Amino acid sequence: MAVEERDKHSGYMTTGHVWNGIKELNTPVPRPVWLFLIGTALFSFVYWLLMPAWPVGVTYTKGLLGIDQRTTVAENLKAAALARSEWTQRIESGSFKEIQADPHLMTAVRQTGHRLFVDNCAVCHGTDAKGGKGYPNLTTTSWLWGGEPEQIAETIRVGINSAHPDTRVSQMPAVGRDQMMPGKDIPKVVRYVLGLSDPAAAKDMPAGEREAARTLFEANCAACHGEDAKGKIEMGAPDLTDRFWIYGGDQQSVLATIWDGRQGHMPTWEARLSPVERKILTLYLVDLRAKTP
Repeated sequence: MAVEERDKHSGYMTTGHVWNGIKELNTPVPRPVWLFLIGTALFSFVYWLLMPAWPVGVTYTKGLLGIDQRTTVAENLKAAALARSEWTQRIESGSFKEIQADPHLMTAVRQTGHRLFVDNCAVCHGTDAKGGKGYPNLTTTSWLWGGEPEQIAETIRVGINSAHPDTRVSQMPAVGRDQMMPGKDIPKVVRYVLGLSDPAAAKDMPAGEREAARTLFEANCAACHGEDAKGKIEMGAPDLTDRFWIYGGDQQSVLATIWDGRQGHMPTWEARLSPVERKILTLYLVDLRAKTP
């Protein structure tokens, strides 16, 4: 330990510590630091007096200003609900056509409907509502249970094959696995079904084989899909003449569907979403479909 001495250049005393010939000076704390520390202490003291700060048993000091964040949040929520009530009441009481004809209401529908869709539906149907394998594309005109607003609203309310007592119920039977049709005939029906929406898929099919496949279709499939294969919305049976496929429209996917059957599921939203929220979501979907080329 070196003996303390006064540095002849700066005039400060040394601390007595020396490292590699360098002496440590005992310099005072800079004045701005003292001012900052004093200001911080004063600010803290004033804040403790004015604002809720210190826990006291099961409660806390309220502060001279009496600010309560719970009250503030409650008031903000009340104000937001009041601001929403005007247009939500109009949506709740108006018909679908009346709401669709009102640009201001539709602006609210698009904003609120998008949030409702992303929070509740996007996990299955995607953020763009175009679905994926096993989940319908909601931007098309092909709807299993009907695409009118009233029909969509009911599907949202009760779901499909859900736990709701009024749920929509549908199932594609396992035609091959349950031997409802001879296994050798199923590939013929597959080609016939593919040809309904894409004539090129069955262009090389011999006329006799095509006629036999049509007979098989009428005997085994027309009860649900209709003799014209355009489906039946009252049964949730899809239109086989368009090019919208839920589980895939290639030969292997159609074969798997006919062989093993399908039974989709959509939950009921009656308990989770209010009537006005379901109505907004319905209007959002209809509007989304109208904008899709």
